[in-house]
Parts: sequence; structure tokens; C-alpha cells
Amino acid sequence: MAGIEAKQGQDIELRRPLSPHLSIYRPMLTMVMSIAHRISGIALYVGTLFLVWYLLAAATGAGFTFASWFFGSFIGQLVLFGFAFALLLHFFGGIRHLIWDAGYGFDKEWREYLAVGTLAASVVTTLIIFIAAHLG
Repeated sequence: MAGIEAKQGQDIELRRPLSPHLSIYRPMLTMVMSIAHRISGIALYVGTLFLVWYLLAAATGAGFTFASWFFGSFIGQLVLFGFAFALLLHFFGGIRHLIWDAGYGFDKEWREYLAVGTLAASVVTTLIIFIAAHLG
């Protein structure tokens, strides 16, 4: 009797449904953009802390010289560039989700267009902002 129960247990194990996992999926642009949207949301929290630090330094005068020096340095410029890119990526990703919420863009071709458009708009807009800021 124990042998039959063991055999039935093995059959159940072989028939049980397996949950999909990331190792099963081939990376697609829409999946990468979804992950990037989440990461950019996290980056916005960190960038907001830097923004608050700068604004408090400007309002109080305490440490403003150092804050200005930091954001003028190469590392500070990288932080600002990353913050701007994260903000714009999250913004354009939100527009992509708004389009989906309206019931459009669900077919495969449009999902890819929206993903590429989100990335392209984020990169181009970030570069335009930084070029304009450094020329002015």
C-alpha cells in the first residue's frame, strides 16, 4: 500500500503546474522597461534626498557653498544627470501606462513602439535639458 501512495505522490509531482520564473523568459524590451520603471522610482527617492539637501542649504545658507561645489563637480553632475534621466524615464513610463489604462497599445507591435518611445524620449529629453543647462 505504501508503494502505491508513493507512486501516486510522484505522479502528482510530475503533473503539478510550475509557476513561470524569470529564468524561463527571454528578456524583452517591455519587460526591461518595466523593471527600469521600478528602478527609476527607487532612484527618484535617492535623488529627492539630494534635492532636499540642496534646497535646505540654499534656504538656510548652512553648507550652501559645499552643496554648490558638489553639484558643480563631475560626481555631482552625474548625480543630476541620473536624477533627471530617472525622472524623465519614470514620467514617460507613466504616460505609457496611461495609454494602456485608456485601453490602447496592447498588441505586440504597439507595446514595442511604446517601450522604444519611452526610452528614446527619456534619453533625448535628458540630453536636451543638460545641453541647454550647460550652454546657458
